[in-house]
Amino acid sequence: MQVVIRTDASVRIGIGHVMRCLTLAASLRKNGAFVQFVCREHPGHLCDYIQHQGFAVQRLDAVQRSEIDESSQQGYESWLGDSWSRDADQTSDIMSRNRSSVDWLIVDHYAIDSRWEERTRKLANRTMVIDDLANRVHSCDVLLDQNLYANMEGRYRSLIPESCLQLLGPRYALLREEFQNARKNARTRSGSVRRILVFFGGSDPTNETEKALKAIKRLQQSDILVDVVVGGSNNRRQHIEALCSQMANVHFHCQIDYMSELMAKADLAIGAGGSATWERCYLGLPALVVTTAANQVEVTEAVSRAGALIYLGHFEQVSAQTIFDALLVLLSRLEEVSGMSRKALELMPAAESGGAEYVAGLLMK
Repeated sequence: MQVVIRTDASVRIGIGHVMRCLTLAASLRKNGAFVQFVCREHPGHLCDYIQHQGFAVQRLDAVQRSEIDESSQQGYESWLGDSWSRDADQTSDIMSRNRSSVDWLIVDHYAIDSRWEERTRKLANRTMVIDDLANRVHSCDVLLDQNLYANMEGRYRSLIPESCLQLLGPRYALLREEFQNARKNARTRSGSVRRILVFFGGSDPTNETEKALKAIKRLQQSDILVDVVVGGSNNRRQHIEALCSQMANVHFHCQIDYMSELMAKADLAIGAGGSATWERCYLGLPALVVTTAANQVEVTEAVSRAGALIYLGHFEQVSAQTIFDALLVLLSRLEEVSGMSRKALELMPAAESGGAEYVAGLLMK
């Protein structure tokens, strides 16, 4: 089976789309599929990292802003880094060079809609879209949205073909195999906070990591161990590493492949919304969450209402003082921390043999 995945990472986009696609790609490869990626070389792209995972990457050149008709691009559409039509033609050209037909084209990109999907459809037998915005029309056979919403079943009703199979909710979350293994030993936390994990995504463009570090430093509790994780696309990673080195109880980690291990050890996380929400919940890890992108807000609010995290607000309204105050309260509320852990596990039942494995098996049929 031939599979092509069109997705991107960048300082602006973040790394979440690529990382969840890599998870699905690994499950597809395990089932015998040949998977290749099509990615544009934005600043902060992960093309080299994808190749390091053993997948072929067809690279699209980063386009100079002067070459793009910016007047025709609004909002997420500008994240593509080129016009949708040229991007679709470039992707179609790549697929046409395959020795055999493409069985599945998988698209995970906020800038792509039905226009792009219709143009590439003739070169792939079937198309799958991974989305969580529900803000544009899609032309696809399968749609996956792994997030939690109040009106989950009806969000895409007018945006996809009637025949499209919808895979909706956290039970389909694309979690890496390391999380599947760690889930076997997942525990409800006691509520005592002796280890904190700080992770605000691969690029952390709003520098929430530094806010968290300042808050933790103010606690002056050297008996609490802290793991700080940043991605290779974080432009402030050297500065963050220097800050960590000044705190005896803080360990710095960059672009790691053992996140599940750190989450399993932690008693509390401080981080952003997005894909990490489901990783934390899957392992029963309570969290203080700051949203760093508009598309994270609705999901974070829903998970907060479910009792699995505490939402501190959007980054513009959150300071180091905000995080410090929340930490100070939680450290004395063991039952609340333990309750968050229990509700996080309940929110993410180990169903469908793990989201990635289930979805891969479905596509292989």
